[in-house]
Formats: sequence, C-alpha cells, structure tokens
Amino acid sequence: MISFGCKLNYAETSAIRHQLEEAGFTVAASDQIPDYVIINTCAVTSQAEKDARKAIRRVHRLFPSAKIVVTGCYAQLRPEELAEQPGVIAVFGNTAKGQIASFLSSHPEDCTTHLFVSDPDGFYQAATAPEDSRTRAFLKVQDGCDYKCSYCTIPKARGKSRGMAIEEVLQHIEALEQAGYPEVVLTGINLGDYRDPQNRKFFQLLQAIEAMRPGLRVRISSIEPNLVTESIVSLIAQSSVFCPHFHLPLQSGSPAILRRMRRRYTVETYRQKVSMILEAMPNCAIGVDVIVGFPGETEEHFQQTYEFLESLPVAYLHVFSYSERSGTDAALFPNKVPAEEKKRRSQLLRRLSEQKRQAFAQRFVGQTLEWIPEQYDPQHGGWVGWTENYIRLFVPAPATLAHQRYAVRIHRRKAAQLVGDIAEPLTAPATVVQLPVVS
Repeated sequence: MISFGCKLNYAETSAIRHQLEEAGFTVAASDQIPDYVIINTCAVTSQAEKDARKAIRRVHRLFPSAKIVVTGCYAQLRPEELAEQPGVIAVFGNTAKGQIASFLSSHPEDCTTHLFVSDPDGFYQAATAPEDSRTRAFLKVQDGCDYKCSYCTIPKARGKSRGMAIEEVLQHIEALEQAGYPEVVLTGINLGDYRDPQNRKFFQLLQAIEAMRPGLRVRISSIEPNLVTESIVSLIAQSSVFCPHFHLPLQSGSPAILRRMRRRYTVETYRQKVSMILEAMPNCAIGVDVIVGFPGETEEHFQQTYEFLESLPVAYLHVFSYSERSGTDAALFPNKVPAEEKKRRSQLLRRLSEQKRQAFAQRFVGQTLEWIPEQYDPQHGGWVGWTENYIRLFVPAPATLAHQRYAVRIHRRKAAQLVGDIAEPLTAPATVVQLPVVS
C-alpha cells in the first residue's frame, strides 16, 4: 500500500490495510509480486497529484500483472482521470474506502475499470492498526470542512464537517493504549471544527479524553487559529495527558492576502492566539503553515509575511508554494507569481524556520523532557524520537530499548540535533511492536 498526504490519510490507509487483512489478504513481502496495490492519494497541490500518477506508472512498470486500486482526495475529485491510468482496476472516493476489501474479495474478472465515487458523507473510521510499526498512532476523529478558502479543493473532496462520536474516540484510544502505543495524534481535516453526531464540540471531546486519564500521551494535529479558545488552551496547559504543542495554519502574514484567501482571522488575531498559548505554556511548541506565491502576492506582501513570522516566538514553519487548483476561485485570480519567485520566497522562509527550530530547541539544553523513541539508528547506536513539545532528540541506547515514555535530560547539541540521556522510564514497559530503522 502507498499513501500520500496528511496524517489523516495515513490513518485511513492503515484502516484499509487492517480490513484487507481481516478479509484474508496478506501484505506482500519485498521479494514477492503483489496481486493488488492500493494507492491512497492527496490533492492538496498539483505536485501531490503528479506524485500519485507517477506512483501508478511506477507500480505498473515494476509489476505489470498487479491490479491497482486508487482512493483518496484525488480519486474523489477526478476519478475518470485516474481510471485511465495503466493498471488501474478501480477508483474509490473518500467515503467508499470501506468497500475496498469487499470489492477485492469478489472482484469480477473483466476489463472494466470500476468507479465508486459519490458525494462525500458519513464517517469512515480510521486509526493506526495495532500491527503498524510506529510509536505514534494517528486517530481520525473528524472529517470534512465547511470553510470556503479561495484556494482549497478539500471541502469538495471531503464534504461537510463531521466527527466520530466521543464514546467511540475513547474506545479507540483505549485500544491503541492496549496495543502498546505511548502516543496518539488526533487528526482531522478541520480538527477544531469537530462536532460529533450529538453536536458535542472539540472542547467537550478534549474534556472527555482528559477525564479518561489514558496512560498514553495525546497530541493535537493542525487546528485553525480562530478555533483555538481560552478554554482549550487552559485545559491543555493544566493537563498531564495532552502534549504542549499546537500547529496553527497562518498561510500569510499580509492582511490583504489573508482577505483574498478568505481566511477567518486577521494577522493581529493570530498574534494574540500565539501570545495566549505561550502565556499559559511557555515551553509549548507552536508550528505554522504558510503559503508563498499566492496570486497577487507582491514583494511588499511577502515582506509583511516574513517580518510577521520573524517577530513571532514560534518553533518552526511548514512552507508551501501556492499550487493552482482547478475549480477554485483563486485559480481565476490575476497576477500569478512566477515559479522562480515562489522558490526564492520559500527558501527564505525555510531558512527562517531552521533558525527558529534551532533556537527553540537550544532553550531546553540542560532540562529534562518527556521523550518517546521512534526510529533506531544503527549507524550511531541510538534512537531518534520526539519530546512532548515536538523537539527531535537523539538518545544513545540499545536497539532493544522498550517502547514507552522516558524522562530524558538534554545535555548537548551535536550538529543540528539535540542529544540526551535517559533519566528514568515514565511508564511501565508496554507490548513492544517492531519499529522502523533509519535508512
């Protein structure tokens, strides 16, 4: 199986694989020729769609006899386009993903490419399956988006905002803890807009998780800044369950460009949200999404963005070049920014991001943080993992290190990476699952 895109897509890919295994399918070994290849696509940028088409062609070239099934946002938006790709036997929209296992179990031997695409509705449950070789589990609790940003196709691909019932979320968290995961990441398309079938909102979901007191730690993925409330920040600041980490999409630091994007906050509101979080949690990591090269973005607009981000006490940036999406209002906007200029602006912001990442991490040298091992690095004889406030940390330790949470004292920086030593385990050893090796 091949998955592109966000953490939510990863969770859904995991759920599809688990359903296939329950139906009697097995994952092909590296030296085997697969009968089927499932590709879960993304459509957030034109490059994401290009990568999906490239993957389809590569699979067909390597395994001409393999039957390819395509799903995901690209499949939802342009199923006919994918149906024409070599080797593709079926295309499933986002809410039809749960039908893949039954389709393959009774797949008719004909030459027709089957399309299973309808308007996205309902809720396809997805979480990291217990067999997945990761220390962080991804749990999809929300899907869809009711926002109308001028550049985005995701509302068309994912449908209206909807959420999993709180009781079911708690059951999934309990199952993931029992499977040995020391961390779960709550994911969604517009996570802060979570509403379950009983119309309970995101803050009520967080309250229920906090009251549950799970033995694993819980991390919130990206959340719109206008949906970050004082109640949410206060709960996380006082919690021993939730990680002090927020990822807040900004997209532009120019008021004029924000309005053209139809974002639901102002630059000043965004600054106030960052200040509110850090006042409550000084050690909290705040990540920022930013888009460069939006139509009409002049050098002055970009400088406003750069200077605004430079002034913010955030931990890192995720920088994206604007990608024109067919069917969006922004695709019709004039004054396109040349590709080379978008590249230059991206490079400037990525350098700024690295400066902020290193400055944030350096603050914690000499301190003890909670850390979870994620990947073993045999070349350097240790583990790479993440602290609760999203600092990437290397810890010298044997490959047999238990899969759990540790208190780690950070004692030095080696090149661009922090190094620490284990002070003590924070949880009893859990069932160890196989972990990936750094290549």
